[in-house]
Amino acid sequence: MLRRVDAEQSVAELMADIGRKARAAAHPLSTASPDQKTRALFSMADAIDRRKAEILSANKQDMANGRKAGMAASLLDRLKLDELRIAGMSESIRAIADLKDPVGDVIAEWDRPNGLHIERVRTPLGVIGVIYESRPNVTADAGALCLKSGNAVVLRGGSDSAHSSKAIHEALLEGLEAAELPKDAIQLVPTTDRTAVGEMLKGLDGNLDVIIPRGGRSLVARVQLEARVPVFAHLEGLCHLYIDASADLAMARKIAVNAKMRRTGVCGSAETLLVDRLIAPTHLVPLLEDLSAAGCEIRGDKAVTEVYAEAKLATEEDWSTEYLDAIISVKLVDGVGGAIDHINHYSSHHTEAVIAEDAWVVERFFSEIDSAILLHNASTQFADGGEFGMGAEIGIATGKMHARGPVGVEQLTSFKYRVRGSGQTRP
Repeated sequence: MLRRVDAEQSVAELMADIGRKARAAAHPLSTASPDQKTRALFSMADAIDRRKAEILSANKQDMANGRKAGMAASLLDRLKLDELRIAGMSESIRAIADLKDPVGDVIAEWDRPNGLHIERVRTPLGVIGVIYESRPNVTADAGALCLKSGNAVVLRGGSDSAHSSKAIHEALLEGLEAAELPKDAIQLVPTTDRTAVGEMLKGLDGNLDVIIPRGGRSLVARVQLEARVPVFAHLEGLCHLYIDASADLAMARKIAVNAKMRRTGVCGSAETLLVDRLIAPTHLVPLLEDLSAAGCEIRGDKAVTEVYAEAKLATEEDWSTEYLDAIISVKLVDGVGGAIDHINHYSSHHTEAVIAEDAWVVERFFSEIDSAILLHNASTQFADGGEFGMGAEIGIATGKMHARGPVGVEQLTSFKYRVRGSGQTRP
């Protein structure tokens, strides 16, 4: 057996080689034609469909390992693949293929008084590192989005989804080969050794241009603390749903259950329900009964527990917890102002929703809350790049630099200026 220092040196050498290969693949990918990239993407989608049995078999092994390790039900749901989810992966890749190619798109252009014509044009970022946990579908989404945007990508999935990610990655390589694009354009780190993550955070000898973390607070915190290359920030999804006094009760009930219980393990799942104190006598109990009937545990403030005896008394920690489970914290607030104060204090700036018929309430909610995604009369579970028409997304960026909200093909580009003259010189 290798000594630990030898193992670290081996992983460092492996990752350095991956970085060099990614950089070498980045140039031909950045100049690949839209037709060539589209051909690769459709071939990838077809390969995923053909390899469905292999992918399901690999995922079965990951699921068995997850259960053996005592993984929570919500995390097992993130990990799980079935025929419907595999079909969703291939459909997502086809949707990305059908998007307009962003590379070379002229974002803006103008003329100067001296006759110079200036254009701002989209360009690929270069080499992107994606570090993610649990969800094997990220392998397909990230690979396809980076390809469409002309970027090479280094994928480092979680150890819990290693077999699933490997099976999906093989389908992506098949698509690259079919379109005669370099196979090193989409690389999957072949080791679960955490030293590999450290090497990516160092930048792979200058070969990584940006890192995108997709996972829990501990992963994101480590990336933000240690990364020596730019990071697209993605904090946890501590999402809020506010029910205003002007809300339609039937709509509020339907949305509340969907926002929390459709899939509790996704980052767009509502974790805190805020209800206007004025409608507590009419709206609160029906809302909580619906959630409870759907299997959700209720943790409420003192006012909520006095009205709904089945609720557990919430602690201060509950207001800042991303449960990723069938648990929701509930609080009565003094109108939209109280909701805004609570959200601005506890939110991770991911996604918030307001259910209201009063236009003034909606505009105040939209203008005074600075989260990446704000919704009116719709479930927080729409916080998804596919639902935004982006085909898919690598994650929801909650920072304010470069990209914010769903990170799709346009967000994976930078820009350069092209200046055209006719002999001008500067006096």
